[in-house]
Amino acid sequence: MSDNLDHFDRKILAIVQRNCLTRSEVIAEHIGLSPSAVQRRLKRLRQNRVISADVAVIDNRKLDNLMTFIVGLEIERENYQVMDRFMRWAQGQDAFQQIFYVTGAVDLVAVILARDVTEFDTIAEATMSQFPEIKRMNTNVVLNVLKSGLNLPI
Repeated sequence: MSDNLDHFDRKILAIVQRNCLTRSEVIAEHIGLSPSAVQRRLKRLRQNRVISADVAVIDNRKLDNLMTFIVGLEIERENYQVMDRFMRWAQGQDAFQQIFYVTGAVDLVAVILARDVTEFDTIAEATMSQFPEIKRMNTNVVLNVLKSGLNLPI
């Protein structure tokens, strides 16, 4: 799909990924198109799932100030078929924010949010009991978020 994106599409994406509520009139003024052309392009970008969601990014510090845990999960070598089952299960777990299949010392890296260490321990215990094929969980507690972003370099 990226081959079908022209420089106007990319400019629109750069603007709406920072604020999806930006009005088409404002976008049009910034990029040199008419508001109706911007609306048509936004509609196409959404239909083609280039824009996959319009969401509100909530500041964790102003809500519950949840703790962030970066967890490396090591799967037993002969049990890689568990990955699909684990991913389906994790999709329904709100605490699991992100999961990456990686190279290196672990197989998966997960970003998990919890109110405190006790709640994280409950999440870890439930994960390990649900998936005995997980050989090890290496946990790092985030002390301070230095940068967190959702914007892609366009």
